[in-house]
Amino acid sequence: MGGYFGISSRRDCMYDVFFGVDYHSHLGTKHGGLAAYDREIGLQRKIHSIDNSPFRTKFEHIFSEMKGTSAIGCISDTYPQPLLLRSRLGSYCICVTGVINNADELIEKYLGSSGGHFDAMTGGKVNSTELFAALMDQKPSFEEGIRYAQDLVSGTASVLILRDDGTIIAARDKYGRLPIQIGRNDDGFAVSFEDFAYLKLGYTHYGELGPGEIVRITPDAVIRLSAPGKKKRICSFLWSYYGYPTSTYEGVNVEAMRYKNGEIMAEYDEAHKNAENVDYVGGVPDSGTPHAIGYSNRSHKPFARAFIKYTPTWSRSFMPANQSDRDKIAKMKQIPVHALITDKELLFVDDSIVRGTQLRETVEFLYENGAKAVHMRSACPPIMYGCKFLNFSRATSDMELIARRVIMELEGEEGFEHIKEYSDGRTERGAALRRAICEKFNFASLEFQTIDGIVKAIGIDKSELCTYCWDGEE
Repeated sequence: MGGYFGISSRRDCMYDVFFGVDYHSHLGTKHGGLAAYDREIGLQRKIHSIDNSPFRTKFEHIFSEMKGTSAIGCISDTYPQPLLLRSRLGSYCICVTGVINNADELIEKYLGSSGGHFDAMTGGKVNSTELFAALMDQKPSFEEGIRYAQDLVSGTASVLILRDDGTIIAARDKYGRLPIQIGRNDDGFAVSFEDFAYLKLGYTHYGELGPGEIVRITPDAVIRLSAPGKKKRICSFLWSYYGYPTSTYEGVNVEAMRYKNGEIMAEYDEAHKNAENVDYVGGVPDSGTPHAIGYSNRSHKPFARAFIKYTPTWSRSFMPANQSDRDKIAKMKQIPVHALITDKELLFVDDSIVRGTQLRETVEFLYENGAKAVHMRSACPPIMYGCKFLNFSRATSDMELIARRVIMELEGEEGFEHIKEYSDGRTERGAALRRAICEKFNFASLEFQTIDGIVKAIGIDKSELCTYCWDGEE
């Protein structure tokens, strides 16, 4: 994933941009970057690795290093950005969030027709932001170039550009899978992935871009360059997992959606008389917790934190490069509350079950500390397809997904013809999937939220939501 933030203002905006970008740190772990425009200095750019320390510590000296009345920044989970480039469109800084699945094809096409080159990284990889910019630069204007590049890209590309005149161009991806939101104050406008980032800085909400919409932002106005398209497929995981709890997308708050989602799961369990003897309901921290609160509220089972994550030194369990090290760190962070575990029947809600590696460790940890039974609930349906739009699942192949692996074990490749049945816990195949996962992870019971349930919790028509990772529908 990744996040972005920018400001076009009548005054120096580095303070606000610093904090605005920092508020997106939950969306990426690889690189942080800032770019600024000052009338005397021109364009400036800084990029740092944030693999082992957060954005704030790497950029805390930025106020003595950069200044500007317009600036953009990003948190990236992939390549370093923003890039500072010079082309036929002038000098500009650019950051792109999303994924380009056909990068190799586009690189060869560009090199074959232009005779140009790319700054290659180790292994010959090309920064996808540079690739997008190269495609965009083939057209005579930014808006034409953005539309051209987005049409060529298989995947998703939302774009922020800081021009050499201080204006900002913002372009939401073609089908609106990611949000671009705009705030305003007396000095100008902010553009952001997360609306709370500018609200916390004293801006008021101005609006959201539609799918494929392109605007130019100055301190005085937001000028539409390209109208929004009609098809919207915003990512459902914005609400169920990676959106920050205080964020609102398409008018729907993340935390409120998660409470409602948990309530719907509890209603299902109540109707089917599942897990009736649970002592406590808890969330797999952190994003599973609000779903669990909703479940607890509806089921009238007391909410409790049976273990606490120790985060002062290792705030993110996925920071080590090696998977076994990440698993070890995740387990080391879990501190038990024995009074809430020993001889207790526990029900946990996780935001999702992708590969299941860390979840297995968590359940073993609970049993080691005296739990009588551990029931598991997933706040979303079984993940059957690796995300090809945002790389949400972090899986390199569909067969890394626990649901896919279990289907292969149960029925072989023939089973993949019946994914809809396996997703539905009311079918024979669906029940078999859940029993098999329970046996693997020692769950007392397992259930997943349904697609209908999560759509109901979000409150937006399914036709406007991306549910690809659950049902393969684009």
